[in-house]
Amino acid sequence: MDAVVFDLDGVLVGSEQTWDEVRRAVVAEQGGHWTDEATRAMQGMSTPEWARYLVDELGVGLTPERVAEVVIEEMAKHYEDGPPVLPGAEQTVRAVAERYPVAIASSSPPVLIKAFLEATNLTGVVPVAVSSEQVAAGKPAPDVYLKATELLGVQAKDCAAVEDTTNGLRAALAAGMSVYAVPNPHFPPDPAVLAQVTAVLGELRELVAAL
Repeated sequence: MDAVVFDLDGVLVGSEQTWDEVRRAVVAEQGGHWTDEATRAMQGMSTPEWARYLVDELGVGLTPERVAEVVIEEMAKHYEDGPPVLPGAEQTVRAVAERYPVAIASSSPPVLIKAFLEATNLTGVVPVAVSSEQVAAGKPAPDVYLKATELLGVQAKDCAAVEDTTNGLRAALAAGMSVYAVPNPHFPPDPAVLAQVTAVLGELRELVAAL
């Protein structure tokens, strides 16, 4: 194992539900129509991708650029008192970093990744943090994981990824990584995808022993 790359939302920060609530509110306020598949479809998408989805698929009456601004501004408000760091997240990252180089590969915009790193004092512990805004395609494409491992100077196939949702798991698997799943209780991953991972953990704290 040459490195460990963490997803952010749903793995280190309990924000998947907040993203969902904020997007639902924007869709309702801007004349769109939410669909049953919208939540899972957008999990893992980059900012340009989900903004376009809200406009093209859900009928939000704003430009994709503006809808991205509105949603991220609202998410930033939720982070004003500190991001909702999940139990054991900071400690697990620190423990893993004692043994391996670590990175974050997230669909969150850079401003929210930075907020997490600063709130947990992990900026110096996590040398690489990549947003899918910075690559060609969001999850389930492997781009964000491939970029993170490239910046660490290692091969993705020699690294582990830690993920919680279907599209995130697919992205890490597509990158050829060993994948450790911490299934999101609110948005359980597809069992067929979950069956392909290296290990399924009951909680993030189990990662150190699993590695």
